[in-house]
Amino acid sequence: MNNKNNGTLKTILYYIAFIGLGLGVGILGPSLLRLAENTGTTIGQVSAMFFFHALGYMIGAFFGGRSFDRIAGHPIMSVMLVVIAICLAIIPGINALWALVALLLFLGISQGTLDAGGNTLIVWVYGSKVGPFMNGLHFFFGIGAFLSPILIAQSIRVQDSLNLAYWGMAAFMLIPAVGLLFLRSPSQTDGENDPVKNTGINDRLLLGMCVVFIMFYLGMQGGFTGWLATYATTTNLLTEASAAYANSLFWGVFTLGRLLSIPIAFKLRPRQVLTIDLAGCMVSVLVLLLWQGSVAVLWISIVGTAFFAAPLFPTMVAFAENRMRLTGRTTSMFLVGGSVGSMFFPWLTGLLYEKVGPPIVPVMIAVSGTFLLLIFVALVKKFPGKVQGD
Repeated sequence: MNNKNNGTLKTILYYIAFIGLGLGVGILGPSLLRLAENTGTTIGQVSAMFFFHALGYMIGAFFGGRSFDRIAGHPIMSVMLVVIAICLAIIPGINALWALVALLLFLGISQGTLDAGGNTLIVWVYGSKVGPFMNGLHFFFGIGAFLSPILIAQSIRVQDSLNLAYWGMAAFMLIPAVGLLFLRSPSQTDGENDPVKNTGINDRLLLGMCVVFIMFYLGMQGGFTGWLATYATTTNLLTEASAAYANSLFWGVFTLGRLLSIPIAFKLRPRQVLTIDLAGCMVSVLVLLLWQGSVAVLWISIVGTAFFAAPLFPTMVAFAENRMRLTGRTTSMFLVGGSVGSMFFPWLTGLLYEKVGPPIVPVMIAVSGTFLLLIFVALVKKFPGKVQGD
């Protein structure tokens, strides 16, 4: 009974930590114009923060994920939460671009390590029964990302600065940071992991293809959330405040999609969920590409993309989990792939933005989505399913 209670407490704290992770990840897009103003730079120049944040995220996911296989996980997560809090508290006061991107590099490292830890430790707590709990973890990430633009908008409205939002988020990080120190860290032997799964040539190929899938997925998502506010305001489709709320709408619908994916995961196989959601994503992205001057289409695209994109990451993890053993190392590779996508596509969009203009945003999102669909088709053809039920 005590172990069950400890598992529940661990899960609650992981969920709170992932609310904080979502808060920290969701701030960049709505803060873009203000951070450019604070540092006296152009939109194209300040967009370098996407690159360095994602680079840090990749470093944290790669090295941090591996560390969970060797070191107790809860102290690592607590330290990362404290570092995130410090970074968030400092960012609004920075007025030099080099200092901003350096801090965002450290922020990304901490967030990447925290992300790898949460995804790994919850698998070790629940083993083969992790499915709904994994969806729940990413649901609470969505809650944080949904609240983040709202806090930014309110901070700008009340104080005409980012301070209140960033400082409030920093304080929130300390709650799970302290709580995790009082619970024993789970290990690979705690959950009900399938002993027949092993690592072989096909598993490495599967891992590589899943990593590329997640790379394009987070490239598409990062391009959408990172450039949505700027695209909407520079095309005069929305005001600055409305664009912040549009970002919040994206994360709100995204969170709803994650919530609904929990019961759906009990009814449909991961392959079926991925097929439906990828089709919905492509339709939502293509309408934005084809009707760029319509405010109504913009809102439709926001809702559709957010809803159908929401379950893709946890469902792809479930797709892989049914075919191979997941460890801190394999989880870190998923996040490294995601970091590459988050780093490259928003950064490339920023470079092209000043040359091509706002229309490049939906183009880049559509390109990412197309590759995402092609990789999934290749995955299903190569790995139709190794275990019953998928």
